[in-house]
Amino acid sequence: MDSNNNPDLKYIIVQFMFPYKTSFQLKRKSKQALYLQLSNQFIVLIRERKLVPETKLPGSRTLAELLSVHRKTVVACYDELLLQGWLEVIPKKGTFINANLPELQQQEFLKNDYKKTLDSIGFQFYKDALLERKALTIENSFMYLNDGISDTRLTPTEDLARTYRRICSKQQIYKEMSYGSLFGNEKLRRTLANYLNKTRGLHSAKENVLITRGSQMGMYLSAKLLLKKDDAIVVGKTNYGAADTLFLQNTTCLLRVSVDENGLITDEIEQICKEKPIKAVYVTSHHHHPTTVTLSAERRIHLLNLSKKYKFAIIEDDYDYDFNYNHSPILPLASHDTNGNVIYIGSVCKTVAPVFRIGYIIAPTDFVNEAANQRRFIDRQGDALLELTFEDFIKSGDLDRHIKKVMKVYKARRDLFCQLLKQRFSDVFSFDFPKGGMAVWVRLHKKYSWETVAETARKYQLEIGEWQRYDLAKTNHNAIRMGFATYNEEEIYELMKRLSKTMDEVRLN
Repeated sequence: MDSNNNPDLKYIIVQFMFPYKTSFQLKRKSKQALYLQLSNQFIVLIRERKLVPETKLPGSRTLAELLSVHRKTVVACYDELLLQGWLEVIPKKGTFINANLPELQQQEFLKNDYKKTLDSIGFQFYKDALLERKALTIENSFMYLNDGISDTRLTPTEDLARTYRRICSKQQIYKEMSYGSLFGNEKLRRTLANYLNKTRGLHSAKENVLITRGSQMGMYLSAKLLLKKDDAIVVGKTNYGAADTLFLQNTTCLLRVSVDENGLITDEIEQICKEKPIKAVYVTSHHHHPTTVTLSAERRIHLLNLSKKYKFAIIEDDYDYDFNYNHSPILPLASHDTNGNVIYIGSVCKTVAPVFRIGYIIAPTDFVNEAANQRRFIDRQGDALLELTFEDFIKSGDLDRHIKKVMKVYKARRDLFCQLLKQRFSDVFSFDFPKGGMAVWVRLHKKYSWETVAETARKYQLEIGEWQRYDLAKTNHNAIRMGFATYNEEEIYELMKRLSKTMDEVRLN
């Protein structure tokens, strides 16, 4: 019987739906189709047990009239709920809430507040205390003293966008949009190998290149292949904190050696090798992270000879090779490796902008092949269109032109930053002018602490950040990195103004 011809039945249906009518809030200007909005809200009512299994729903025409929508909207909603299994149709009887839905635990829901359901968890999982870091929420009025990142305002976004659009408009581009090589786009691998051979003295072919999502993925894969629980890896007593954390996830044996003005002290590495086997040495040879010092030529040769003699890998993280202000860049260890001991890791993220996750591993073919096998399970492949964009960006010379441009800008910023540090803080800070990179290694006078400085700085809307991560080995060197590349001249003066107010107060206390 049609409810439109039976006023009593229609009245009963309206009364039945009335308690839930206000639950349906359809937004006609929303990008989500009305039938999907209605479907999702029906699901909420069912989950909340306001509509229980075997409840009969009104006909599509009646519900459409009640909600002031087209009947086709309700029909599409019911079809969607049928497909998902929330409803069932019983011939000659009507549409019902599925009688076979599992019992849902009754719980109190807040109207239009779905966040509450995500605040608790109904299962157990493993946590890693090594990965815990304080989440910083930086307000717009605050300045953040970073540890050396590029200024994304200098990114050649228009050039990259034009290249990306041109590549995407090619007739055969669809061939690049399915599953591809685990190693990364073949054109980029070949172009990158040629570019690194030319600019960094490497001796690599396409088969030695694995494209990654930045240098961090390269280190992750390397650690995965090199280290088990009791394997030993050597790092500096001052070292890149993320690398320490990564290696400690794979082994309990992290051995530290001293770092001086010439980089890692390789005599200490040799002494370790005489006492026990090691699997790898991690080194940032060009500008040591965090101290910015360069590994000397004598120690480079010594380290390569040690790796040959004791058969360990050298993980060379060349994170900022492109930024040198006083001299031509020193060629990486990988350029002198004739025995296949060096795993060379780098990226274009620092050079262009962190958002472009294009990195690489350069290593012997067998290692690259196994790294690709491992990569399959964390990131099946990279972004082929982005990789093709950067292949063109490198091959056309645009990358070199960008580097030359930002080098001049960053050198001027380094000079101003260090000049002001020296003028205003010579009694509390000591540092050496960095020859390259995007940060200064600043040592605080021993009678002060970075904890006090960081706490005071917040009064002046300056965030120092996680100063503790620079001394994971607990050497009490009392130093942190201060990045300069991110700030223009006006911002550098403003940062120094806030830092001056901070240190004035710290001095008084």
